[in-house]
Amino acid sequence: MLALATAALEWLEWHRSMRALSAEIYIVLLAVGFLGLGIWAGRRLTSRPAPAPFERNQAAIRSLGLTRRECEILELLATGQSNKEVARSLGISPNTVKTHVARLYEKLEVQRRVQAVEKARWLALIP
Repeated sequence: MLALATAALEWLEWHRSMRALSAEIYIVLLAVGFLGLGIWAGRRLTSRPAPAPFERNQAAIRSLGLTRRECEILELLATGQSNKEVARSLGISPNTVKTHVARLYEKLEVQRRVQAVEKARWLALIP
């Protein structure tokens, strides 16, 4: 019985506070609605510039002395392919891929695959 009376009192208190704060609640809901409408309209109506097409840094390729095949292998390394997958994609042996990768490391002055990809992206050798 006491629990029922407590629940009734809580309900009455909630009901009273909702009446007292109803104007504030409606104002907040209206503000949130207009905020959402503003964000939607801004994103919908604001034009976004088209991304510029990727231009390979030919000067860096020449200065590093990268061959066309090394550039191809570097692009495939950036996609996360293993040496065997790169070899299959290009129709060459995995040992040839290893040789090209070792030369890439030397020319880019890195020790790891991730470093090579990061440096190639920084130099705009790959997209």
